[in-house]
Amino acid sequence: MQHQIKSYLKFLWNSKNEHGVHSPFVFSLLTKCFYDKKSKTEYSTLNNYRKSFLENKNFINVTDFGAGSKVFKSNKRQISKIAKTAGISKKHAELLFRVTNYFEPKNILEIGTSLGLATSALALGNPKAKVITLEGCPQTANQCQLQLQKFNFNNVENVISEFELYLNNLKPETLNFELIYFDGNHSKKATLAYFDLLLPTIDNDSVWIFDDIHWSSEMEEAWEAIKKHPKVTVTIDTFQWGFVFFRYEQEKEHFIIRT
Repeated sequence: MQHQIKSYLKFLWNSKNEHGVHSPFVFSLLTKCFYDKKSKTEYSTLNNYRKSFLENKNFINVTDFGAGSKVFKSNKRQISKIAKTAGISKKHAELLFRVTNYFEPKNILEIGTSLGLATSALALGNPKAKVITLEGCPQTANQCQLQLQKFNFNNVENVISEFELYLNNLKPETLNFELIYFDGNHSKKATLAYFDLLLPTIDNDSVWIFDDIHWSSEMEEAWEAIKKHPKVTVTIDTFQWGFVFFRYEQEKEHFIIRT
């Protein structure tokens, strides 16, 4: 917790809003998407999806292949508490919906489904997109699948697999994800491994979002390595998320943005 507090204070000191941005691409993203305060009818669906889990007092046994939890001390976890503490926040679910709606990706990959709070935002953001979401824990994935069916999210394929195993077995014809949301194993080694395995999928319009880039000093090291990669041109640090773009026409530039 101390690490995150220090990182957040540093973020606040260095961050800007749209008035400090001179890139037309980033300025448009901020003003038309990040800072869009207009109410959306889809937000009520996202809230109902969340509310259904918050009211679920059942327990499941969670198989955790990642860096562990800072909240839960046991693998037997109440669904309502997973939704409350481990899932994407209401604010960020709405932002993820807007980002997906803004870029209109046709193929989306999510690494780390959990209960599907972020998955629902991705699916709603572009109902015409195909969303593949990966979850290592069978019981968590089952709860998500039931919920997705209940809310008629028919554009989502729920895959139960260890992440690196799935990524290692990707076939060339599937390497066309326009948007990838990384919310799985919050360790430096795993994050950089996923980054390297998915680099063959990039094109000029690829959008990658890394969750919890300030979760630990290790994750910050991974984020710094990603920023410096020669194929990465534009990055945006919003504290919770790191956005990565591979736009060939852009000069390499890093932004620290308050959302």
